[in-house]
Amino acid sequence: MDTKANDCHTIGFFFGVNGEKLQRQYKKHLSNFSNWEQREHANEWLIFPENMGSHLSIDEVNLSMGELYTVVTNKAGKGKKGSIVAIIAGTKAEVVINHLQRIDFKKRSQVIEITLDMANSMKLIAKKSFPKATQVTDRFHVQKLALEAVQEVRIRLKWEALDQENQSILQAKLNNAPFVSKEFSNGDTAKQLLTRSRFLLYKSPNKWSENQKDRATIVFEAYPEIKTVYFLSQKLRNIYNNNNDKVIAITKLAHWYNDVERLGIKSFNTIMNTIKINYDSILNYFGNRSTNASAESFNAKIKAFRNQFRGVRKVDFFLFRLTKLFA
Repeated sequence: MDTKANDCHTIGFFFGVNGEKLQRQYKKHLSNFSNWEQREHANEWLIFPENMGSHLSIDEVNLSMGELYTVVTNKAGKGKKGSIVAIIAGTKAEVVINHLQRIDFKKRSQVIEITLDMANSMKLIAKKSFPKATQVTDRFHVQKLALEAVQEVRIRLKWEALDQENQSILQAKLNNAPFVSKEFSNGDTAKQLLTRSRFLLYKSPNKWSENQKDRATIVFEAYPEIKTVYFLSQKLRNIYNNNNDKVIAITKLAHWYNDVERLGIKSFNTIMNTIKINYDSILNYFGNRSTNASAESFNAKIKAFRNQFRGVRKVDFFLFRLTKLFA
């Protein structure tokens, strides 16, 4: 039984009425859901032209059971009432564009800036729907790629350490000798060290705890490759953190490219090529320093709202309640 049902049963018990009946009455009468003007097409699209603004965000959200919806929000709404501009089923560019074009072209032409991730579908939607808006690729999506590349190196080395440990155990059995794991100065085995280094590699050094500092020193000494890729990812982070000037950012990115090419690790070459493909929209970050954080925050609110009711049983009714709060 979901939270809403529990609430209805609690209220029902307090007032001496049937909880399930109260729940039905709320949906069919008290909530005004039956008279909702967008009910017929709610599962496919919802548009709120009155919430348009000059600075928008566009992102995808998993509404229920892996079903993706494209959500356009107005940054000026700050995640509160008036935030939702559109919620459209799926992420297929042509479908989303067709529904967004229900909004008057004049209003869409007043959008100055739109933040988004690096998905080609989102870029196409933004270009066709908001033709005069500057596209800004979210910095955190770029940084996430670099952090994932670091973790990829760590995981590869972890599997190698696990394989080496298994071989040593088998060899000890063949020799009828006890197996003793080699430990580092902090008591970690190689497998443990590489497992426990996961979270510190996501952080910048100034945010490490004392234990993480000790573990970082050990892992960087034992695995120089991890040290190299970690500080390469930090260098990319610092380009974002310490620059407002696009010209300076271009120069620093060029130096970063050179470091990546010298390193010769496939995953970082992929990141470099991804940045080159999205070069203009990535550089648009420098200056206004706009991110897609508002969209990510709004998506978190949707997930929290969904979790509060332990899932979505009726999508249209869920969207009705969502839009009453945020549209």
